Amino acid sequence: MKRRDILRLGGVGTVLAGRAALAQNQDLLKYLCPPDGIPPDLSRPSPPAAPFVTELFIPPVMQPVAKLDPPPDPRAHQRWGDFTPKKFYEIFEREIVWQYHVQGPYAKGSLSWGFAGSKDAKAVTPGPMYREKYGVPVLVRRHNDLPPVGQSKVTWALPSTTSHLHNGHTASESDGNPQDWIDPGEFWDHHYANYPSGGDPREKLATLWYHDHRLDFTASNVYAGLAGFYHLFDERDTGNENDTSPEAWRLPSGSYDIPMLIHDVLFDQSGEVVFNAFNTAGILGDMVTVNRKIRPFLKVERRKYRIRLYNGGPSRFYQIFLRRGEKGPDDTMTIITGDGNFQPEPLVAKSVYLSPAQRVDIILDFSKFKPGENIYFVNRLEQTNGQGPTGMVVEPGDAFLQFRVVEATAPDPSRVPEFFRPLPEVDMSLVKAYRTFEFDYDGGLWTINGRVFDPNRIDAGIEQGSAEIWTFRNMGNDWSHPIHSHFTEYILLEVNGRKIHRSEIEEGPRTMTKVYGLTAQERRPIGVFMGGPRRDVATLLPGDEMKVYMRWNDFLGKHVMHCHNVVHEDHSMMIRWDIVPPGHGFAGPKKATDVYPPHLELRPQASSFQEDQAGKEE
Repeated sequence: MKRRDILRLGGVGTVLAGRAALAQNQDLLKYLCPPDGIPPDLSRPSPPAAPFVTELFIPPVMQPVAKLDPPPDPRAHQRWGDFTPKKFYEIFEREIVWQYHVQGPYAKGSLSWGFAGSKDAKAVTPGPMYREKYGVPVLVRRHNDLPPVGQSKVTWALPSTTSHLHNGHTASESDGNPQDWIDPGEFWDHHYANYPSGGDPREKLATLWYHDHRLDFTASNVYAGLAGFYHLFDERDTGNENDTSPEAWRLPSGSYDIPMLIHDVLFDQSGEVVFNAFNTAGILGDMVTVNRKIRPFLKVERRKYRIRLYNGGPSRFYQIFLRRGEKGPDDTMTIITGDGNFQPEPLVAKSVYLSPAQRVDIILDFSKFKPGENIYFVNRLEQTNGQGPTGMVVEPGDAFLQFRVVEATAPDPSRVPEFFRPLPEVDMSLVKAYRTFEFDYDGGLWTINGRVFDPNRIDAGIEQGSAEIWTFRNMGNDWSHPIHSHFTEYILLEVNGRKIHRSEIEEGPRTMTKVYGLTAQERRPIGVFMGGPRRDVATLLPGDEMKVYMRWNDFLGKHVMHCHNVVHEDHSMMIRWDIVPPGHGFAGPKKATDVYPPHLELRPQASSFQEDQAGKEE
């Protein structure tokens, strides 16, 4: 009998559910079960804020530096010689006062954390935007300039940080692993190869983001503002709509390519951000922010735009519609990517479904609207608690961003091609293992296969260069889990026992629809885009089961898989898996000390390379 079932029946006293998790983690229960009498987060609403009076914030673009002092240590990074950095950056995490809205108690600003793109730059949230190219490796030196514990005014987050390049095909030591944190005054060097998995151009990605991933504090640190954008381009998606080369797609670019990071935030009556550390089910806010502005507006010209939508979490799911005017009707959107992956073909959808951490790039053509018209993004997915949505699509929904249409200033040279790139192949001859992961809530603990996260336990040893079939299973009837595994993407094979053809996608929960390879007469707008065949976030609604194909190329080392309702991740729905040399794979779990000899990992700030160089100079 599960704990949830006992609670439904009004049971009290000893909870017998989740015996394996309880036996393993008895001491953790007093921290994971909230004290009695804590009111629900939304029982104390934020101060009112007029919608669409604050302009959308668009972060600045990161600028490289000539060199780093001290220089990075090549021995700290895998395959440095293969991917020698051609650009260097420095970014600084700092405490700031951020203005979420121009009126009321918000006008004075709210205590937050953000990123500065140089020592002298002003820190912002979201942080500065990286615009990088495949084939151009970079190194990012991230400085923790936050005030230490006891001095930081953001008292509900921890000024001890990592930074994960979400969706990046990145070596372990640069991935922002939850174990690899730095404290105030320290820095970490992140080596981003900007290289597709296995060198396969079909594995290229477009819309990535970086965010804090500190063990046990991901939710609070991202909620404080530690997130930003990372966009990758290549010879097709060039980032230049005026590129006349034959292979260039000429998608909307520059000021017409706009990232939008969605967070729902709760504030107290003085306009300060509220985070309830005792809420272990999931955090909901009542103020939807886009790029950390409460229900902003954006002026758009009568032409095409590329809008990159990100669900920054921590726990809210969205189903987003495009509404024309205050009361409709709805319009459609052209989908070009899902979770950073270009779809084989663009497709038209009436709505977009985003679980936490999911992304989608859409093309909106405002030329069909008149100057002076207002167009809205509206969320119509009902969610009453942090565990997940109810599944109800409600009217009229919550309009959270306004587009103000103005006349175009110049002709629109952008276009949307009829085909992007094919999906990677599913090569079953490479499959070395089949694994099943069950996501549950046992005795007050969020678990995977009955266990909570232990950073020194390896739950899967995966052979480099191999493929595996993983099954994700949601054991709950009341909660949803967006499951994200680092380092590599997956190809969807089955949903709830139904095999998925490469031409099909999920059109809403549990509905599969053929969308690729159709004739013009067969095409129609789909109701809801929940993600394409290739993704990095598996949205498990209550009772769902998904089977996926994954490959592990190019690097070795430790990584994690977790629920991206990051409150669940922090409490403690995550596993460690390692890429090991060919022939050394194992089922797990194993202690890390049984797999690796004892060693001391060097921190980039005090590397032996620097000491060697100093000795040579003397």
